[in-house]
Amino acid sequence: MTKTVVAFGDPKAQKKWSGGLFIDITKKSYFDRKFIGTSDEYAIQRLTDLESEAGDTITYDLSVQLRNKPTYGDARLEGKEESLRFASDQLKIDQMRHGVSAGGKMSRKRTAHNMRQIGKNRLSDYWSKFNDQMVFIYLSGSRGINEDFIETVEWTGHAENPIEAPDNDHILYGGDANSKATIDATDIMSRSLIERAQVKARMMSAKDPKNANMMPIQINGEAHYVMVMSPYQEHDLRTNDAGGWLEIQKAAATAEGKANPIFKGGLGMINNTVLHSHEWAIRFKDYGADQNVQAGRALFMGRQAGVIAFGSAGGFRYTWTEETKDHGNEPVVASGVIAGVKKTRFNGRDYGVISVDTAAKDPNNAA
Repeated sequence: MTKTVVAFGDPKAQKKWSGGLFIDITKKSYFDRKFIGTSDEYAIQRLTDLESEAGDTITYDLSVQLRNKPTYGDARLEGKEESLRFASDQLKIDQMRHGVSAGGKMSRKRTAHNMRQIGKNRLSDYWSKFNDQMVFIYLSGSRGINEDFIETVEWTGHAENPIEAPDNDHILYGGDANSKATIDATDIMSRSLIERAQVKARMMSAKDPKNANMMPIQINGEAHYVMVMSPYQEHDLRTNDAGGWLEIQKAAATAEGKANPIFKGGLGMINNTVLHSHEWAIRFKDYGADQNVQAGRALFMGRQAGVIAFGSAGGFRYTWTEETKDHGNEPVVASGVIAGVKKTRFNGRDYGVISVDTAAKDPNNAA
């Protein structure tokens, strides 16, 4: 049977390879695999608005619970119905593009199919990495000092969505510290700090019911939170509670709903808070009174900690284009996406995430 070969640059390749690129990006993305979904019950909600284009603003609803008293006995309910409350937030989406070139010599060594496959592999690596790094930056409210990020430390965000620092009600500090300046090298990640974060999240609504509360992720009827910390913070937690680490791991392994994606690859669980670590969690080097303490920011997340939104790009989430330069000598593959990321906010406060800042340094560096 004759095999159909689609020439490099043929428009018919767009649909196949743009779809394949999107699938690969989703599989490779850390947040996509575990925490992103289309409903407001996920830690990060994905909004897909195929009518929106670059530069548009997307409005979305935040989960707000009913609060009014019930009607008792035969008392009339009519006129007492509670209006559904829809707190809302907005984010903007805009275009981002990136491309790869095979160069002159490579064009004589690679077939069109190989060029596409290599391009798809590299671009899916690139976009999954960039998207994950954007989520870490936006939810943390800071670019940090992370050396391997694609964007520089001067980056101020994408699509005019501001990178917003956590408010005072949505940040905790390790040990006995109560601010960035009061953290010292001993104020590290601990079981006690994680339990404090969970208590804070659970009691927000009880103490301040008029403001939107931090809602947990429901799994098989059980309420869970998620914490993503840096490997340095993970190391401190392990070594600080070596005797209890097996208990932490066992709690996740035996939990109801352990097949849910938020458990996959997790470190363990403390009081229904599922623990994870990732090398792209935001790090700092200017904490403490003398601004010389290395620190990390863990993300303690409930529902709708953030949103990622996509617009239409020719009917596909990611575009795929092929062309040749230098009179046909240099094949180039490019992809683009119309998207935006934002930490959810309500009344000027963070909504579904608490930042947990601790001293956190490389255990292999004596300095």
